Amino acid sequence: MRAMSESVSVRCPACRREHIYAAPAYPCECGAPVAPPLDPHGTATAVAHRAWDDEWVGVRCTECGREGEWPRPELGCPCGTVLLVPVARSAADDAAQPQAPAARRVFQPITIRTAHDAVTAAAVYLRWLGYRDIRRAGQRPTSGVGISADGLLAQVDPTVQPASLRDVECLWLTAMTESVPCVYFTLSGYSPAARARADTLGVPLFVLDLTGTPQPVNTLADDLDATGAA
Repeated sequence: MRAMSESVSVRCPACRREHIYAAPAYPCECGAPVAPPLDPHGTATAVAHRAWDDEWVGVRCTECGREGEWPRPELGCPCGTVLLVPVARSAADDAAQPQAPAARRVFQPITIRTAHDAVTAAAVYLRWLGYRDIRRAGQRPTSGVGISADGLLAQVDPTVQPASLRDVECLWLTAMTESVPCVYFTLSGYSPAARARADTLGVPLFVLDLTGTPQPVNTLADDLDATGAA
C-alpha cells in the first residue's frame, strides 16, 4: 500500500527555482490512502486560471482497484506562481484485481486555507461517504460552489456570512428539479431560520472547520455521516 507518491524535482517556469515535491495522499472509499503518481520526466505548468475539469485527475487505488477523481497535485512557488505538477497518467491505468471493500476508515481531512480548499475538502468528504463521479454542478447556486455526485447535489459556501433560509431553500428546490437529495456545507454556520427550514425540508447541514473536517449541524447530517451514501 502506498501512502505517498515518490518525491520528484519540480522547476518553476517563472523564476526557475527547483522544488522537491511529494503528492499528498487522500482516503479511498475503501479507506486506503491514495496518492496521484507523479511523472518525474514531466514539466510543471503555471496555473493561469481555474477550471473545474483541470482540478482533478484519475487515480486507481492499488488496494481495491477503484479509480476515482482526486485533487490534481499543485505547488506554490515563493515567487507567487502556482504550479500544476505533472502526473503519470499511465500509472493510473495499471491493472489491479478488485478486492472486497474494507470497512470505512476514519476520515482524513484537508486543511482549509482558501475557498478552493473548502470545496476540495467537501468533495473528498463526499467521496469518503461513498458518493461517486463528483463534479461541478451544472447550475450555479445563490452563493458558493455547487457540487454534483451520482445521486446527490451539494453546495459549499466558503463566505463569512451564515447561510440564510433562502440559500437552503434554493439548494433544495434545485435538487428537487434533478430528483436527488442535497447537502449543504458552509464555513460560517447557518441562521436559526435556515436550520429550522433545513430540518423541515430534509437537508443535512455541515460546518467545515479549518482542519477540513465537516461537523454535522443537524440530525440529518449526523445520520449521513454515520451511514454514508445509500
